Amino acid sequence: MRDMHRRTFVLAASAAAASPLALAQAAYPAAKPIRYIVPVAAGGGADMIARNTCERLSKVLGQAISVENIAGGSGVIASQTAARAQPDGYTLIQAYVATHGTAPATRKLPFDALKDFTPIGMIGTAPNVLCVNPGVPVQDLKSFVAYVRARPGKLAYGSAGAGTLTHLVGELFKLQTGIFMTHIPYRGAAPAIVDLIAGQTQASFPSLAGASPHIRNGRIRPLAVTGPKRHPLFPEVPTFAELGLPGFDGEQWYGIMGPAGLPAPVTKTLVDALGAVLAQPDFQEKLSAEAVALRPMTPEVFAAYIKADIERWTKVARERKLDLES
Repeated sequence: MRDMHRRTFVLAASAAAASPLALAQAAYPAAKPIRYIVPVAAGGGADMIARNTCERLSKVLGQAISVENIAGGSGVIASQTAARAQPDGYTLIQAYVATHGTAPATRKLPFDALKDFTPIGMIGTAPNVLCVNPGVPVQDLKSFVAYVRARPGKLAYGSAGAGTLTHLVGELFKLQTGIFMTHIPYRGAAPAIVDLIAGQTQASFPSLAGASPHIRNGRIRPLAVTGPKRHPLFPEVPTFAELGLPGFDGEQWYGIMGPAGLPAPVTKTLVDALGAVLAQPDFQEKLSAEAVALRPMTPEVFAAYIKADIERWTKVARERKLDLES
């Protein structure tokens, strides 16, 4: 009889240990659809990456994933929404260089880009490219620098907005070359490219992913790309480094994060699923065609990458005395 009571107590204690949270972790991701927040409007390059990634993640996980576009505030609204979500694996965000790179480097935010999130992993990166309107009478970087230097303040470059990567890359370029161009911020990369094509601005530093269609049809002229080597889609376009600007870099990057405190088993499930997606040849081909190179990373390496990116752009913002508090 005593043994029976002891067995009953052990069973009861085991059942108590299986809390709702523990059971949810064990069943993840079977409880409900996963909410995948994209901090930009639908239709752009980041949205394309998100939808292609989620389509494959859904199959790997065996669970529906709902893509939710939350634009505005350079991704601040979307990031704050994700940071405040329940850390159960059912709310994720596609973090990118604006939300977890340049924005933390240039302004005070209602969230901590490192402490308030759980890194899952990098998806991929795309270089930035200096493009000019075809009406600018230059064919290479050296002649462009000379052309701008002879006309201080008379040329303008457009960006996707104050504090975005396309803005800070432009400021880094001015810093390293000693030239001056007026900065014209736009509400997104698309309108900045539209005005570049129209000749309202003379230069821009968009991602190669967003600029490639316009480069191919001759509406804008590429002069140099960031990164350690030339891009396979445009092998004729040299890098800034080989043109005499060593260390000049900057890249658009996209990754997946959850709220801080994501349980280890849930994190591992997501890390493994993302790894499986990045290993799919058709996914690699799809993103490569859009100038995005896949960059698998462990959560630890991804967190270190984000920290270094914030530090890099914080230094540029301080050197250029950029005050973007909002």
